[in-house]
Amino acid sequence: MGKNSLSEVRESLLMSKAELARKANVSPITIARIERGETCRVETKRKILLALGYKLSDKNKIFGG
Repeated sequence: MGKNSLSEVRESLLMSKAELARKANVSPITIARIERGETCRVETKRKILLALGYKLSDKNKIFGG
């Protein structure tokens, strides 16, 4: 289980899990799993980064390095 800061970043943007899931076109369950530190596909990370308004090069800020 890897540590990521997705929940902190999402909350700092005042965005709900459901809203992020909708913007990223993934399920809210997927967002919850990732926030618990479970792994996800690179494509899913890419969708989440873009939905948060981050660049792909910012992935380490959210998903660790």
